[in-house]
Amino acid sequence: MRSRKRQELGQYIVVDPEICHGQLTFKGTRMFVKDVLDYVAKGEDWEVISREFYGLPREAIAEAIELATEALLDKTAPKKSSKQSEKRRAA
Repeated sequence: MRSRKRQELGQYIVVDPEICHGQLTFKGTRMFVKDVLDYVAKGEDWEVISREFYGLPREAIAEAIELATEALLDKTAPKKSSKQSEKRRAA
């Protein structure tokens, strides 16, 4: 069985199998990134989110949104076939 290690995904976000069963959290906390994203999705003001999450910096909220956006775009980006890629490289 492969052992997972702590990964820092940015300045504020970490995934660590020893913390909250490996869920994405904000560094030094047990606050789930998904909970903050739920608040954002519901249109909650970032100042309110910051207060609800014990002074979580606005930059941490922004980083969570950026990482979620990247993950969504990576997941939904059209896959290029290897033949198309080879043609472009040859051109």
